[in-house]
Amino acid sequence: MNASAMRTAVVEAARAMNAAGLNAGRSGNVSARTEEGILITPSAVPYHELAPDDLPLLSPSGEVLREGSARPSTEWRMHTGILAARPEVGAVVHAHPVHATALACLHREIPPFHYMVALAGGNSIRCSGYAPFGTAELAHLALDALEGRTACLLANHGILALGPDPGAALELGVEIETLAHQYLTALQAGDPVLLTEEQMAQVHEQFRGYGR
Repeated sequence: MNASAMRTAVVEAARAMNAAGLNAGRSGNVSARTEEGILITPSAVPYHELAPDDLPLLSPSGEVLREGSARPSTEWRMHTGILAARPEVGAVVHAHPVHATALACLHREIPPFHYMVALAGGNSIRCSGYAPFGTAELAHLALDALEGRTACLLANHGILALGPDPGAALELGVEIETLAHQYLTALQAGDPVLLTEEQMAQVHEQFRGYGR
């Protein structure tokens, strides 16, 4: 995907977050890696007003290489830190969906109650420690929670979902919110039966090459 197409993909993913119920208002943010640098949604700009050329372009260290319509998202440290540490990742979606954020406010991970938890790369979807938004501390805590994973919850905050491109990261974010909703619903009736390590290992094996 060239730089122009990636700009469009970032804007489309940002708009789709609200439509998919992952966000309300101006919250959340999207970033993507390009050959020129890191594209990221600007701070506090309504997504329906966002155009591809409005996106700021950052260096891996967060230096603004090209101005956008507004300052880069306050979460630029988290986005640039993840993309710098995870070269296999092409895009990051950060959102505040209701059910996943409710679990994050309980500092509760999503355990292997359902085989689809494996979509995030492990046998659970971890919850990070808490740090104020926009801080380097939060960026470090997020990286810790994402070790060996492509998604995590952020304590008292929201979720992160990673992917090769913005659309794939958004799709994973939707799956995480669905799992959070299912898990919270199951908890209303009792303690869900968790899949064993052996059962999850079989799921990971089945997921290899799935859909190709």
